[in-house]
Amino acid sequence: MTDRFTPTPDDKFSFGLWTVGWRGGDPFGDATRPALDPVESVRRLAELGAYGVTFHDDDLIPFGAGEAERDAHVKRFRQALEATGLTVPMATTNLFTHPVFKDGAFTANDRDVRRYALRKTIRNIDLAAELGAGTYVAWGGREGAESGAAKDVRAALDRLKEAFDLLGQYVLEQGYDLRFAIEPKPNEPRGDILLPTVGHALAFIERLDRPELYGVNPEVGHEQMAGLNVPHGVAQALWADKLFHIDLNGQSGIKYDQDLRFGAGDLRAAFWLVDLLENAGYQGPRHFDFKPPRTEDFDGVWASAAGCMRTYLILKERAAAFRADPRVREALRAARLHDLARPTAEDGVAALLADRTAFEEFDVTAAGERGMALEQLDQLAVEHLLGAR
Repeated sequence: MTDRFTPTPDDKFSFGLWTVGWRGGDPFGDATRPALDPVESVRRLAELGAYGVTFHDDDLIPFGAGEAERDAHVKRFRQALEATGLTVPMATTNLFTHPVFKDGAFTANDRDVRRYALRKTIRNIDLAAELGAGTYVAWGGREGAESGAAKDVRAALDRLKEAFDLLGQYVLEQGYDLRFAIEPKPNEPRGDILLPTVGHALAFIERLDRPELYGVNPEVGHEQMAGLNVPHGVAQALWADKLFHIDLNGQSGIKYDQDLRFGAGDLRAAFWLVDLLENAGYQGPRHFDFKPPRTEDFDGVWASAAGCMRTYLILKERAAAFRADPRVREALRAARLHDLARPTAEDGVAALLADRTAFEEFDVTAAGERGMALEQLDQLAVEHLLGAR
């Protein structure tokens, strides 16, 4: 069935090979689905209306594959992209699965491991550029520690800076049109991961040699795992002009990384996130980084992927209706949102100090008694979200 919530490539929805290809294994149970051929993933995602597919190097090419096998996998993948019209907007490197990365990659205490991690990443950067990717995501899932003495954090941040500076230098020397997006996460698989939130990543980027090459890739569940407001984090990334990519999924509160279908879990946060992305001018892919539950067969996998896109489009329509509602516009004025957009002291500090109405004659009591009308505004948002308006 085709309706107004049926996705098309113009919606710029993308999926990682590791999402639909997740076999359903977890620390307490074996996989519940067989391996999925990346070419089949490309074909099915194209049929569902996606525009892009992303990959870790090891999603596409088995770890340890020789050159001939590697070339054969890349050739089949490229042929599938050409046949379906799907693009590769982003790529990344698996620096967390193999035991060699048990103490990290770019920040491993073992220098030999750090050098291997850089070479592995550079090799996949070459493939990413070859396939037309414009963004290279870096998730440091093993860059952390479980105990205080295990990692000198200051030295680890030095090594992390060294790695990103070197990768940036390489990209520029090769003439690649590629930017890096750092993906924060507070914990899991390490007890504590370096650069755990959007704010940490943004601060780190400013210390790099070429900060213009680096942005962030927030993930819904990663921010919510720490009890944070994901639309606020994304808004700060947009404010800093550093939202280079985004991972959409669902999460139910502060617990393990659930990677639920987008919209599952905190639906209100999903609504506000879509509202933000659609009204802030974000032009990048809407990338889904989720895991179809291990309860599902492959029919359920594709239903879950389709559900991510459908929910986004429904929320997009609901958010547009909310913004267009005359009662909402009235409530926004009552809440003084227009006043927040006005500079507080555009007349300068001298004029501010000379303005007696700003302090000496300011009626603090009257201002304290003014209501903000925020409950009415929020109720209108809920009614739009529920389709009651």
